[in-house]
Amino acid sequence: MARELDQNTLNKAYARWAPIYDVVFGAVFDRGRRAAIAAAERIGGRILEVGVGTGISLPDYAPTNRIVGVDYSEPMLRKAHERVAKERLTHVDALAVMDAARLGFPDAAFDVVVGQYLITAVPDPEGTLDEFARVLKPGGEIILVNHIGAEEGLRSAFERGFAPVARRLGWRPEIRWGRLAQWAERHHAVYVVERRPMPPLGHFSLIRFGKIDDVAAREPEGAAAGA
Repeated sequence: MARELDQNTLNKAYARWAPIYDVVFGAVFDRGRRAAIAAAERIGGRILEVGVGTGISLPDYAPTNRIVGVDYSEPMLRKAHERVAKERLTHVDALAVMDAARLGFPDAAFDVVVGQYLITAVPDPEGTLDEFARVLKPGGEIILVNHIGAEEGLRSAFERGFAPVARRLGWRPEIRWGRLAQWAERHHAVYVVERRPMPPLGHFSLIRFGKIDDVAAREPEGAAAGA
């Protein structure tokens, strides 16, 4: 089993990334960010973005939504505060330093929880998803966009070899879809709505989990959910 990330490694990595994150990753991750926001806004309302980082996605949310952003990295979050002030993003209700696996919100506080490029960059992915589900209202959705590790072939071999370097940079490239699907199966109150490949080269996925409402669990939307 791959060595897990530790919080100290993550803190150091993202303190280094903070000054240059938008330049390095802005264009590369743009389509994935916009797809995640579009999925979140299909539901709308009160949206929690976990791992908000420098706040690069905040201007793209419609002003009719109410956004709360949290991140463990204080240097990244300082950039987000500067962005909110500079661009007068009045739809952003709050930004706070917070551990993704220990969210300081009551149960069922949000209509949507968004995690962009996050789930492979936390020490405890399943614990983090448990928290997402806890603070999500019944009938709401968890929206993830993330690199998902290949199951086999040359890309899988590369990801395994690159993993020690990636962990020092702040993420794990080898987490596979099966791990996330198994979490949903064990959780019982959560089900897969959609999994859709995203650019670049389909190495990333948009993933939607729904939380069972008072009526019944919905069926996944189309064959993409089982892709």
